[in-house]
Amino acid sequence: MRSKTLALLAAGALTLTACGANQATPPASTGGGGATTGSSAAGGVKVGVILPETATSARWEGFDKPMITAAMQAAGLDADVQNAQGDVQKFTTLADGMISQGVKVLVIASINSEVGSAVAAKAKARGIPTIDYDRLNLGGSSDYYVSFDNVKVGELQGKGLADALKDKAGGQVIEIEGAPTDNNATLFYNGQQNVLKPLYEAGTLKLVQSQPIDGWDNQKGGVTFEQILTANGGKVDGVVAANDGLAGAVITVLRKNGLNGKVPVTGQDATPDGLMAVLRGDQYMTVFKPIKQEAEATAKLAAALAKGDTAAADAIAKDSSDDPKGNRKVKSVLLTPQLTTKDSVKTVVGQGYVKATDICTGDLAAACSQLGIS
Repeated sequence: MRSKTLALLAAGALTLTACGANQATPPASTGGGGATTGSSAAGGVKVGVILPETATSARWEGFDKPMITAAMQAAGLDADVQNAQGDVQKFTTLADGMISQGVKVLVIASINSEVGSAVAAKAKARGIPTIDYDRLNLGGSSDYYVSFDNVKVGELQGKGLADALKDKAGGQVIEIEGAPTDNNATLFYNGQQNVLKPLYEAGTLKLVQSQPIDGWDNQKGGVTFEQILTANGGKVDGVVAANDGLAGAVITVLRKNGLNGKVPVTGQDATPDGLMAVLRGDQYMTVFKPIKQEAEATAKLAAALAKGDTAAADAIAKDSSDDPKGNRKVKSVLLTPQLTTKDSVKTVVGQGYVKATDICTGDLAAACSQLGIS
């Protein structure tokens, strides 16, 4: 993940199509989540929630938004849930509006640490507590942080790839990582290396190249992967892709080269596209993160903070996360992710995160039937 940035392809060079749209249908049990307008429970305490984007991962609108809305309503809170659509200025504008409207708590899943930290500072100046949601803002001032154990996420990705290549001595691995400005991407990478670095050093596996992708951009990820693959003579035995969107872009390139289904690819988020790729055999695994748990923990924290009950909030946030840039520890809720392969897709469907009808279509109907997914 620390290799030099590759030069862009010249005009007329390799192009990609279908780079993993990674769309999601909102879970049936939580209501729709496709719009970017706020949702609220009339009469509740006002809480602002800003999500980062929709372009690189389906989870934010497909899962997080409806689940946060439902959890906030259950906690008696009036949640205004908005999405910045990857626009830093819009993120700031949304935050300014919520602060001006007098929200009692601000929940931010930021685009990057800089804008997240700036927004948290504005809120703090107005006496509004903030919760970093899913992504910790390095150098920030948020009072609490709710996410998954992101080092563990990376370890599951590393373990998945290692298991898939256990009979491939000296297997060549390409790593396509997340945005270098996203602290989570660094944690994923660190977790992956906890598993893979010893294998690289022992010669059990061979690292071809590791490359972060600015903005988690799926198309850039696919182009970068194709460049690395071409430079390596078209040879690759396994791919670490940091999420399902990047995995989809990688699979597009593998398919073009007749390698899909032959080269294991990792992922993350258990999106419908990712799960379908796993069922099809094009993607070896994904990481399922029960976002409902993340939303509910955030709502409980917000409810306590809205009442000024920091003791109750501290009792919820029993974990701690390091902020090396801010030289501080942040009170946290760190939830447990789950490795998901073809044999465990049924678990994701069974918990209502994805409908069987969304993934068991066409060529996958038989596979779903065989795995008992319905």
